[in-house]
Amino acid sequence: MSDDTAARAGEVVRAADGRALLRFRRTHTEPVAEVWSAVTDPDRCARWFGRWSGDGRPGGTVELVLTSDEDGGGPPSTVLVRECAPPHRLAVDIREGDGAPWELSVTLTPHGDGTVLVFEQVLPEGFSPADAGPGWHWYLDRLAAVLAGAPMPDWEATLAAAAPHYRA
Repeated sequence: MSDDTAARAGEVVRAADGRALLRFRRTHTEPVAEVWSAVTDPDRCARWFGRWSGDGRPGGTVELVLTSDEDGGGPPSTVLVRECAPPHRLAVDIREGDGAPWELSVTLTPHGDGTVLVFEQVLPEGFSPADAGPGWHWYLDRLAAVLAGAPMPDWEATLAAAAPHYRA
């Protein structure tokens, strides 16, 4: 894996309650408000992750459809908004079928003129980082591309470079 890919890779850490988290830390040159908009505005979010509609306030639910060609989109997922504190923190549960929800959070912190983004997923018991790490790595690379006005990363190239890190 290249040093650049390794620097952007997520890591498994333990939360205060003992649960395993897959955590990514990315630094962007754009200010917090710009990154927040790219994460939460339905039209901007659709450019890198998925289109959503519904009640985005805490306790509300939205329907999310992934928009990238590589993952095929698929049926809508129900997303429960657990926390929304603009422009710094968003925490959601994504439900697909009868399985455990994917507990996700994004925290944005000013860093000079830019932003530090911390993305976390609670790893359900028995769930390997290899099952989610390369995908989140790719989506966060897509977010960076949208923010920078750069070309979108290639899924196959990202998978080949990042997957070994998450199997370790």
